[in-house]
Amino acid sequence: MKKKILIMTASTGGGHNRAARAIEEELLSISDDKIKLDVKIIDSFRSVNTFMDKLISGSYETSAKYSPATYGRIYHISDTKAMSKKEHKNNLLTKFLAIKYRKLIRTEMPDLIIGTHSFPMVAMSLLKLDSYGYFPKLMTVFTDYTAHSAWIQSEVDYYVVGDAYVKELIIDEGINEDSIHTLGIPIEKSFLESRPRADVLGELGLDPNKFTILLMGGSFGAGNISESLDELIAIDRDFQVLVITGRNTTLKNKLEHKMGYVITDKNVKILGFVDNMNDILSSCDILITKPGGLTTTEALIKEIPMVIPYFIPGQEEENLDFFTNCGAAIRATKKFSLSVIIKVLMDNPERVELLRENIRTIKKTDCAKKIAELSYKILGGDEIK
Repeated sequence: MKKKILIMTASTGGGHNRAARAIEEELLSISDDKIKLDVKIIDSFRSVNTFMDKLISGSYETSAKYSPATYGRIYHISDTKAMSKKEHKNNLLTKFLAIKYRKLIRTEMPDLIIGTHSFPMVAMSLLKLDSYGYFPKLMTVFTDYTAHSAWIQSEVDYYVVGDAYVKELIIDEGINEDSIHTLGIPIEKSFLESRPRADVLGELGLDPNKFTILLMGGSFGAGNISESLDELIAIDRDFQVLVITGRNTTLKNKLEHKMGYVITDKNVKILGFVDNMNDILSSCDILITKPGGLTTTEALIKEIPMVIPYFIPGQEEENLDFFTNCGAAIRATKKFSLSVIIKVLMDNPERVELLRENIRTIKKTDCAKKIAELSYKILGGDEIK
């Protein structure tokens, strides 16, 4: 028997797509005589038209880089009780997407739709609300450690969330506890393995025996990385810095130009986009980053403590609340600066270990595999041994 699964994602940041690929990888590994799975990833906006994709995805990237406060205001306004559930279904974007997705469902005839982005799942919920007869099961996979109201739709059959805190948030919004699965946030299988630290740092021209700080800001290099680097190289402690700017080539060039004129005793290595993040994360002692859902989940898997000096207001701000509440990250502020925090952590290694211990209490491995197993069971498969 053949069953089809559509995974609805979007290119607003890199996390939604990475989560979708992780789920697809595990779904395709499931095969037996009873059910054969046909899995397809759909870029929710690109599948409608390239203009919409550029408009929505591009607007997110631009606002995250250049106007994060505006993005945050829109996020919080759209998360009010007045906007929850019904209002999200009634906006013009949702209705337009629903028209396009009706044709997609008729063409693909899926048995299960998994969403790693809220917008397509709101549109799917609207279609399900207006449908007569059969409609595929809907599963929403949260990619942050918080719950915006757009993610919470009564028509969704299954929810996968990252932590018990998030489960309680959506229970408070009226979602049945039995439909919520606290499995974590899915990451690709490659993150469960890594190469030796000495090999990875050695290839980068860094000393494997020296305290190593990784500085980054997401897939397109958002966050005040330049200012943070200035603060790091002024600290009177012995460590080295690895900077990853993602796809932001302008930032990479700017930092390289700056380091050509700076006199420092620190070994600073600047990289752009990398495809071996699993190895790099495993090889560093501290991660300085903005709190995106997938980046922080990857850090949890590697048990690397996080220091967070910047964030995009909205879901990342709420992710930061989650991690500080759990004792898995430290927030840098004007008073408790990056410099102060790094000095304390280096001078008191037991505090770094305490952060690691807290991380172990909340990290969840094999999330993508468990989502695949849940999906298989939903479609009528047997319990996977």
